[in-house]
Order: sequence, then structure tokens, then C-alpha cells
Amino acid sequence: MDKVIELRRAPAAKSEARTVVILGATGSIGKSTEDIIAGADGAFQVEAVAGGRDPRGLARVARALGAKFAALADPSGYAELKEALAGTSIEAAAGEAAVIEAALRPADIVVGAIAGAAGVAPTFAALSAGRTVALANKECLVCAGPAFMRQAAASGAKLLPVDSEHNAIFQAMGDAELATIEMITLTASGGPFRTWTSEAIAKATPEQALTHPNWSMGPKVTVDSAGLMNKGLEVIEAHYLFGVEAARLDVLVHAQSIVHGLVAFTDGSVTAGLASPDMRVPIAHCLSYPKRISTAARRLDLASVGQLTFERPDFERFPALRVALEALRTGRGLPTVLNAANEVAVDAFLNRLISFHEIAAMVEKACDAALADGVSHEPDSVADALAIDQAVRERTRALFGKQAASSLFMH
Repeated sequence: MDKVIELRRAPAAKSEARTVVILGATGSIGKSTEDIIAGADGAFQVEAVAGGRDPRGLARVARALGAKFAALADPSGYAELKEALAGTSIEAAAGEAAVIEAALRPADIVVGAIAGAAGVAPTFAALSAGRTVALANKECLVCAGPAFMRQAAASGAKLLPVDSEHNAIFQAMGDAELATIEMITLTASGGPFRTWTSEAIAKATPEQALTHPNWSMGPKVTVDSAGLMNKGLEVIEAHYLFGVEAARLDVLVHAQSIVHGLVAFTDGSVTAGLASPDMRVPIAHCLSYPKRISTAARRLDLASVGQLTFERPDFERFPALRVALEALRTGRGLPTVLNAANEVAVDAFLNRLISFHEIAAMVEKACDAALADGVSHEPDSVADALAIDQAVRERTRALFGKQAASSLFMH
């Protein structure tokens, strides 16, 4: 017994730093990841960072984290990135190929946080190389879920969920067999319009939609959250990530954003993942998995919270969730169609080209059109998924004319 106690008290040998690549380093997930790495006392070493259109922001992150390589998706920002990194040994590059190169740099873990369909190809590249991927881009699985899961199995890559809901479910599941899981429930805050009438929601402005009560996120995700489309996308992601059919996936509105996910088992027990609404919690879990590290995230004080409430989502006021769940149940290529049409519709809303309630309507029209003309086959590869994605974008833009199409970001 004394020997066992002595062994347990012996100081652990300091392990080598875990090497990290951050795709989407200048976004909200990237900034939270930077915060964790900066406070982790040398536990992580950053190999590469990649960003979209902010060369100065990317250079700042690269310098702060001591990255070896910085890749900007927008080629026009290369000169500014190079200038901002002058005097350092950090290599700079720009363009889609550069982002892919960042994804393929040697690393123990790749954080996949490039928003939207733009993140599909580089994240898939990391997966194909057998990397452990901390996935923060739900569109990867919504757009090309079957291809991603097949490739992960073939390459031996691990997918660790960064979304707070999926991370909570991942932890709550433990090593349970799928056959013992009766229901997986993702929670939704309800967003800024949770108590609004249908009429008020229909007239909502971009500024109102971008004011989330609990979370600080990028504009696209925040608008998705306001209409509950985000929760629909997350249900589709959970379907692929955990291998659970639609009938065993549920959604509850939980305004406090404390309970992030629940797993109900066939014996009647339920486990839940709870934490303060802070993305540093699931990011830290993925970066250090299967170990745990300390973070500066606010500790959960249930006595201060006082009350946790739950309610069923209202499909009348939030039709986007209904449309997403129908796409999952229908299957074939509809999740891919849904994702592409939604990105275009959200951009149109943010550019004040359509009203808030037209987002769900446009997405539903795109899904109906795909079914009608037979292009809704399940994509058998990432290239196929991206081809469907591009075709749907063009078709959806045509729904509101050339003026809208010219003002939207083209992938």
C-alpha cells in the first residue's frame, strides 16, 4: 500500500508540447483557442494558422502564438500579410492551396474552425492525412457528412466535436454502446427572438438578429441561431458524428444555455453536459483530450443560476428548424442543398436584400426544387458535395435577382 501511495505522489514527467494547427484563427473560435493556448504554460506548440480575409489579424495571431506558417485564403491580402510578418521567421502564403498546406502541416491536432462551406476542403484534407480534427465547422458534416465519416474511418483520423452541444453529448455518452442510447437531445438558447411573436420576428433587422443573449459568435452563426436554423444544422451534424438516426435526436429550448446536451439511456437514466456558456470549455476539452487542462472559463454556480427551464421549439415561429429536420429525414443530398441555400439566404438578409422570415422560405424552396429536378442525390465525395453546393448557390441567388447575386460573397 505504501508503495502505491508513493507512486501516486511522485511528480509526473513533463510531456512534450502538443502540436496544433488552427484553421479559422481570426474568428471567434480561433480567438478562444488562442486564449487557451496562451494560458496553457507551454502545453501546446502552434505549427500553422489560417484565416480568411484579415491579414493583419492573422499576422497578430501568428506572432502571438509563435506559429511557423500563416496562410490567408484571400490572395489579395498576401502582400499585407507578408509585411505584417516582416522581421519574423513565420512563413506567409495565400490562396486556397495555402490553406490546404496549413491543414496538412505536421500536427497532433487540427482545429477546424473556418466558417461555412469554405472550411470543407481544408478540413477534409486534414482528415485525409489522419490528423485528429477538433471540428468547429458544422457545415463540413452537413454538406458532406457521409464522405467525411468514411474518410475518417479509412485514414484512422479522430473527429472531436467543438460545438458546445456536441461536445457535451460526447462527454455524456462516455463509452456507452449506441444500442443503449434511447435519445440524444441538443439544447437551443432560443436566441434573441425566443419570446417574440411571428409578426415581430418577420420584421427583425440584422442588428436585432445579431444580438445574441448568451453567446458571442460570428455573424452567420448568430443569424442561424436567431432563427433556430443553427440547431437544425447541429442535429444533422449529430446524426453523422454519433451515428444516430433522426428518430433518436431531439431539440429542447433552454434559455439559460447551461445544459448543452443530454443523453437518455434505455435503462431510464439521463446524463447531461453542463457548463457556463463559454466556448473555451469545449475547445480545451478537445485540445487536451483525453486529458484535461485548466481554463479561465467562468465556473458554473447553479445556486446563482437558480432555475433551469426547458420548452419545446415552436415550429410556427421558427420554421427553419422544421425545414432542417425534414431535410435530415428525407436524406439523399438535401442536407447539402439546405446548407448551401441557407448560406446564401443569410448573406442576403445581412445585406438587407430579404427579410428575416424569407431565410427559411428560400431554403425550403431550394430543397423543394432539388427534389423536383432530381439533383438531390447523396454526394459520394467532397468534390461531389461542393459541386452540388455551388449549383444550389447559383440557383438560390437567382431567386432574388442579379442585384442580390452580385453583392454576395462567392466561394
